[in-house]
Amino acid sequence: MYLAPALVVLGGLLVYPIYQLGLISFFEYTQAQVSGGEPTAFRGFANYTELFGDPKFWQVLLATVLFAAACVVSTLAVGCALAVLLTRVRAVPRLALMLAALGAWATPAVTGSTVWLFLFDPDFGPVNRMLGLGDHSWTYGRLSAFFLVLLEVVWCSFPFVMVTVYAGIRAVPVEVLEAAALDGASQWRIWRSVLAPILRPILVVVTIQSVIWDFKVFTQIYVMTGGGGIAGQNLVLNVYAYQQAFASSQYSLGSAIGVVMLLILLAVTLVYLRLLRRQGEEL
Repeated sequence: MYLAPALVVLGGLLVYPIYQLGLISFFEYTQAQVSGGEPTAFRGFANYTELFGDPKFWQVLLATVLFAAACVVSTLAVGCALAVLLTRVRAVPRLALMLAALGAWATPAVTGSTVWLFLFDPDFGPVNRMLGLGDHSWTYGRLSAFFLVLLEVVWCSFPFVMVTVYAGIRAVPVEVLEAAALDGASQWRIWRSVLAPILRPILVVVTIQSVIWDFKVFTQIYVMTGGGGIAGQNLVLNVYAYQQAFASSQYSLGSAIGVVMLLILLAVTLVYLRLLRRQGEEL
């Protein structure tokens, strides 16, 4: 009963929009229907058939999966490494690192993307000058553009992983870590054999959160590649859905892409949790 008010609010903010998203994906819903010039027609699974029959959709889906996987792995690696570092440094540098990381986390995505674009700007950016690359354009090539966006995504995402894992490490009994060190375990072995198993429930949370956030990246790609790169070479599903829905006024196709993204994220989350349940982990 205490949770009922919160559930009502969540239902209005989450359940109803998802219902509308799924509903629109089964209709013919373009600018003509929005303006009232033509009646809305039920199409069933025709929008999904059209979407799955488009080779571009599969190319964008593959690019999204690979890009999200690279972002998740990089974010977890950087966040966990810095979390361990926080336990090894003194109070002043630890506070400085925490404040710097939280500053990156609090920076709006549009602002962070604009700053990173300036840093790697071919004419005025300091990175090219430091590396001696001249007027090299990082956003011209497909891989270099994805790499640049990946750096920005990791920069604004790792603080969540770092703070969460650091809190988990601080909760581990000191005696356990001292016993491992006395047995001759290296820092890497302590992390792999002691800390990681103990922190597995926390790592599950940050991994799932990272998968959800990185799979539906929009702002960084849209801002840093100018809406998806040259000839759409840096499109991901969220930007592709935006182009279909608002640039092409194919709102039903954009909704279908949104439903596919939702189902993929649900499937990934459920499979991950199921595997952990089989291993006897308490979540």
